[in-house]
Order: sequence, then structure tokens, then C-alpha cells
Amino acid sequence: MELYFPAELPERLAFLAALLVAVFGLLTMLFPARLLRAGGLVTGEVTSVGFGATRSIGGLHLGLGLAAIALAQDFTYLMLGSALGFAALGRLLSLFLDRGRITINALVLIAQLALAALPLGYVLGYF
Repeated sequence: MELYFPAELPERLAFLAALLVAVFGLLTMLFPARLLRAGGLVTGEVTSVGFGATRSIGGLHLGLGLAAIALAQDFTYLMLGSALGFAALGRLLSLFLDRGRITINALVLIAQLALAALPLGYVLGYF
């Protein structure tokens, strides 16, 4: 099996989003403490359960990204874009319901929306 690299720009953008999600997942699995500190999620000592949950979330991102890269099918890009879109929806709810109107939340929301838009735009024919 060989790695397929898209020839057209819209699919390349979706591929790029999948690659970025996979890299983020790998980094989350390898460096959970740094991610927790960077995200402002550490207020005390992180237990092994917290590290396990963080690594698990990283594994989910890694798996979603690699599946979209390996299969390179519309339905896998749709799956990736939908998952990222619902993650962005959760972040948006947090902005309003959790008094989370801070700069980092807004920046991450924009990044999540951009990453969701790339595969969804390709699959739905907007690019």
C-alpha cells in the first residue's frame, strides 16, 4: 500500500487538516503535561488518570487524522470535519456557558473552525 497524496488543491487542504490533526494527536500522546499546562488545565498535581485521559484524547486525534490520510475518501474527510466541527461547537458553548470568554478560547475556536472547514469544504464542494 502506498501513500496517496492528492493532486487537486481542495483535497490537499483536507489532507493538510488531517495531517495537522494527526500531528496534534501524536504530540498530545507524547507530551501530555505540556499540553495540559499550555491549555491552562493544570491547577495542581496531575494524576496518572489525568495523563491517561489526555493521552487517550491524543490517540483519538491521531487515529482520526491517520484514518483520513490512509483512506483518502470523502466519507473519512466528512468524519474528520464533523468531529472537528462538533469540537468547535463544544468550545463555542464553553465561551457562553462557562464564562470562558478569554483570548485562548477564541483562538482555539478559530483554529478548530478552520480545521473543520477544510475537509468539510472539500467534501461538500465549497472549494
